[in-house]
Amino acid sequence: MNARGRIPLLIIGGGIGGLATALAAARTGHAAHVLERSPEFAELGAGLQLAPNASRVLDQVGILDAVHKQAFFPRRLLMMDMVANQEITSLALDQKFLDRYQYPYFVVHRGDLLSIEVDACRAASDLIALESNKDVVSVEDLGDGARVRCADGSIYECDALVGADGLWSLTRKSVHDDGDPICAEYVAYRGVIAMEDMPLHPGLDSMTIWIGPEKHFVQYPLRRREICNQVAVFRSHRYRSGSDDWGTAEELDEQFAEACDYVRRALTMMERGRHWAMHDRLPIPNWTRNCTTLLGDAAHPMLQYVAQGACQALEDSVCLADSLARHAGDVPSAFRAYQEARSPRTARVQREARAFGEILHVPNAAANIRKALAAHADNEFYFFDWLYGA
Repeated sequence: MNARGRIPLLIIGGGIGGLATALAAARTGHAAHVLERSPEFAELGAGLQLAPNASRVLDQVGILDAVHKQAFFPRRLLMMDMVANQEITSLALDQKFLDRYQYPYFVVHRGDLLSIEVDACRAASDLIALESNKDVVSVEDLGDGARVRCADGSIYECDALVGADGLWSLTRKSVHDDGDPICAEYVAYRGVIAMEDMPLHPGLDSMTIWIGPEKHFVQYPLRRREICNQVAVFRSHRYRSGSDDWGTAEELDEQFAEACDYVRRALTMMERGRHWAMHDRLPIPNWTRNCTTLLGDAAHPMLQYVAQGACQALEDSVCLADSLARHAGDVPSAFRAYQEARSPRTARVQREARAFGEILHVPNAAANIRKALAAHADNEFYFFDWLYGA
């Protein structure tokens, strides 16, 4: 608490972005208090791709070395034609890549990254407080601060409030209520398999995406190549707004029936009990109201096609903490400066993710991608520089 009996910086959401924000704030000497609605700080899902722009942030908050110990470093980014079982293109993640961006591209289990963040926050307990089982049910703008109420009756007042509460953010409704997220009519099945049980394929040393009409399939190793992460995504033609009866395991098999033998074999090993509908939102002009702002998916939820959701939340965290440090004592100015610095970039990533998804899923995607690559043959990094560069 400060002299006014308030928490200086309150963060709603103890996911990857929320905890990174606490760590980034502590790096500048700013105390942070994190509320997480789940009983424990934990991540659903499995694999996470972290490009150089995310690695740069993890280095800044002091946990990159710890994350690297749990990571796998793919040899290539590999794109395959799912139906023809042919390589479309690849990018070597070698010394040339490292020289260009200063940081590697790697993959990590979401749970491993979050666990490292939790440990780092607890090691900084003089500045960071973590509370779980805190389901926020209301957010009130006080003009010079904010008040948060939880389902258990607890109330928190703060000088600065950050909503890192994800796609269905309650905090967003208090800042810019634009309704529900937009369903893309695609679903994702995710899971991990012991690497020793995987059908053999040359792409298992890489981050591989198999593409086909209205679907794609991603594979890459995790935990030092001990397990393989698999994600199957397809468009459901049975989608109905407000219904859960779509994107079924039966549809999964139907949609991937035309895939090559290898992909079909790998799909038989996937967990079928749960799937995730894919959503995003359109970019909005304002994330901030007085002393409340948004971060990560609460501010700019995006489709997964450029693997930047967590990366952009990490970028947000350091930018926000630095802005609070530069505008010490003036939270509204700090939050406005943070928004102005971040929103053009995140809006572009949101738009590019949608566009890339459309490109991947058209029937002649392989030919179109080869044509686009040929147009920029003099610069193999053309499609990555704006995103991965400093």
